[in-house]
Amino acid sequence: MTPVPRHDYRIGVPSDGSWHEILNTDAAIFGGSNMGNGGLCHAQHVPSHGEAQSLVLTLPPLSTLYFSPHPASPQGSSS
Repeated sequence: MTPVPRHDYRIGVPSDGSWHEILNTDAAIFGGSNMGNGGLCHAQHVPSHGEAQSLVLTLPPLSTLYFSPHPASPQGSSS
């Protein structure tokens, strides 16, 4: 938690695919500046922090971000 944003911060994640930003304490609804990752990030096949894939994030100042892996679509479903 620093008073400055961090751009292009890489963090390893345990699974491939999309990750939802489920909480951003810098969101406008909490009175923040609304800096973040647009609600969704996609894992890249770049190793980091002991994981085979990673996310590249924008870390807002003085805030906390929570991410959750996006569940895969069921096999055979049409969108």
